[in-house]
Amino acid sequence: MIFWRVKSLDAILATAEKKSLHRSLGVWQLTLLGVGAIIGTGIFVLTAEAAQKAGPGMMIAFVIAGFVCAVAALCYSELSSMVPVSGSAYTYSYAVLGEFVAWMVGWALILEYSVAAGAVAVGWSGYFVGLLNNSLGIEIPYALANGPFAGGIINLPAAIICVLVVGLLVIGTRESAAFNAALVAVKIAALTAFIALAIPVVNMDNFQPFLPLGTSGVVAAAASIFFAYVGFDAVSTAAEETKDPQRNIPIALISSLAICTLFYLLVSVGVIGAIGAQPLRDAAGQGYMPGSLALAEQCQSLAAIGQQPVVCSREALAHVLREIGWEKIGNLLGLAAFLALPSVILMMLFGQTRIFFVMSRDGLLPEVLSRIHTRFKTPHIVTMVTGVGVTIAAAFLPVGKLADISNSGTLFAFMVVALTVMLLRIRDRHRHRPFRTPAIWLVGPLAVSGCVTLFLFLPTNAKLVFPVWTGIGLIFYFLYGYRKSHVARGIDTPSGGENIIEPIRPLADYRDEIEPEKPKD
Repeated sequence: MIFWRVKSLDAILATAEKKSLHRSLGVWQLTLLGVGAIIGTGIFVLTAEAAQKAGPGMMIAFVIAGFVCAVAALCYSELSSMVPVSGSAYTYSYAVLGEFVAWMVGWALILEYSVAAGAVAVGWSGYFVGLLNNSLGIEIPYALANGPFAGGIINLPAAIICVLVVGLLVIGTRESAAFNAALVAVKIAALTAFIALAIPVVNMDNFQPFLPLGTSGVVAAAASIFFAYVGFDAVSTAAEETKDPQRNIPIALISSLAICTLFYLLVSVGVIGAIGAQPLRDAAGQGYMPGSLALAEQCQSLAAIGQQPVVCSREALAHVLREIGWEKIGNLLGLAAFLALPSVILMMLFGQTRIFFVMSRDGLLPEVLSRIHTRFKTPHIVTMVTGVGVTIAAAFLPVGKLADISNSGTLFAFMVVALTVMLLRIRDRHRHRPFRTPAIWLVGPLAVSGCVTLFLFLPTNAKLVFPVWTGIGLIFYFLYGYRKSHVARGIDTPSGGENIIEPIRPLADYRDEIEPEKPKD
């Protein structure tokens, strides 16, 4: 059956022909890697949206989102240690669930990376505009710094930064490891400074009411805040370079997520306690939808009388510091976000290109997308195609909507990874696993149910974008990928012979094979 064309793990590994990497990373290096990858756009940008959805209850939202990421990360790690090749969840699902599901996962990852890059660009724009206004007295017209959903015309700074990053990628500019390390240090120093200055002036009265919009608001905030944790896969993909991966990977995963959750909790305490973080509500007592025109109009009305609640700020952390008397430090925090966030856009677009490449290598996307520029030696076509989409999204959509749309694709991919781990434990339980997900029959279902729950609490438009995007992808698949697939045509030949294709048997055939695994001596 065409839906169940499967490219075996042996074929994937042989095709990739990866050389063994030196195992040099310890648990401390892995933990720092995870912290650096996770802390970024979400905490700098989405704090205001979380406050609008949950008020002080956004503290619980950070914990919920962190927990779902933790169980998903443990599943992700087992697969990445078994299949240390490019392609992420797309490659794993191709090996276990088949080409049809792999296509949907790859298509969802394209949505995730592209839209996430746009969200980061919009977040950067907010800090850039605030930095110009508060440091240099230069005010960019509202209509040119906000898209239509926020009552403006176009977010020009966000569009410009997207064009510049795409240009860098086409030319071939790379970030050095030292530069990345410096940016990580800048981000952590900025958050530490915020916590040190905001916590001492906390007013406990600002925490009441703690759940102004109920528990549903908290879960809805967690669905958005999930964006603040994406990036932990940097730990799991380093499995091949890790000393004692069975021990160090789970410790580094949980440690990095725990450290980031602690940072996020302290930041949220500072935001709430220092100036308050109650949501704005309409006449009926319902909270305005973040990113809506109604909320934007309400924020503009308050600004006209000299008020700016944290839920209205596009640079929430810098705004809090300015409100409590640390204007220069607030400007420095804005500068830190201004410097660090473009590198995140760059990494998102790099990830997007990687997924395109792997799908093109498998014949599911046109080979023209992986064409290399004769001078710059970069995949210029796929970079420019992606850049156009990202720039349009950043120019006209608010950060909250972009983050929610990105989360819809990410949650789907993580859910498939968890299902893949469980199925592979049944179908190929004797394969060597450098890292094994602990208590898989508890962790796996928790990851699946967590991803499904957060998806259901995303805004309706974000939930609708995903099936529409998937439908467009399926049309493309049946018009092109269905016929051009290398697996279907027998082109992938790891050893010069026919492609290795494993038929999927019904789960009932494995009934006798499902038994508790005996501990190894």
